[in-house]
Amino acid sequence: MGFFKKKEKQEETAKSNLLLAMPMFNNDERFDVDKIIAYLKSDWGIDVTDIDKSAESASFSIQGETVVLATIAAQIPMGDIQGTAQYAYNWPTAVKDLENHNVHALVTILSNNNTAKERFAVLTKVLTAILATSNCIGVYQGTQSLLIPKAQYLDSAEALKSDRIPLDLWIYIGIRRGEQTNSAYSYGLTAFDKLEMEFVNAPMSLRELHTFLSQICGYVINSNVTFKSGETLGYTAEQKIKITQSKGKFVEGESFKLEL
Repeated sequence: MGFFKKKEKQEETAKSNLLLAMPMFNNDERFDVDKIIAYLKSDWGIDVTDIDKSAESASFSIQGETVVLATIAAQIPMGDIQGTAQYAYNWPTAVKDLENHNVHALVTILSNNNTAKERFAVLTKVLTAILATSNCIGVYQGTQSLLIPKAQYLDSAEALKSDRIPLDLWIYIGIRRGEQTNSAYSYGLTAFDKLEMEFVNAPMSLRELHTFLSQICGYVINSNVTFKSGETLGYTAEQKIKITQSKGKFVEGESFKLEL
């Protein structure tokens, strides 16, 4: 089921920026570059080239992207973890589970001319290779305000194998309960050169809002759609959700408000 949008317009290739994620480990454990490369080949069918590795770091190329891995023998600052964990409804035990981690990796996708969707897919494939071949606890992506446990990450990443978007690995959907109405917002669409989107005081349940906004965000990323203030969207030509650009309520800067 897709969305109908008036005056739909396709964007040019998204701007290239660094992508960064941090897998976390207990007990001084590390990733194994050889196992990562083997997994990328066996599970994703990816040929890895330009391999350069040392004891604590590595770089290689896959699908036109340069990937850099580094090991940091220290915790991610717990203040950062706690700040993100307070909104991580997908991982309610994150603070306890991560309080003793003492190693984290830096996984960086360097700037390139591929689309943001293609680059996030590369990041996800590399992270699944790390998670599947080590005792990694989970992944921290501060730019997207995401903390994702190992099992969830591996399960959600399977969407890529059927050309679907693993949205929960790429952006955060925030939800806010009100007295009679509820709100929801995206956090991370800016990495795809899109404005964040918000439902403010909508007459829907939190679950309905989360599902609906997730579907819209997935549509925007998958189809590379650019909205304009004053347009409408919906599942059918009859359904009209008004789109208005204004100062963000739950996010910084401008956002698109979606009004039912």
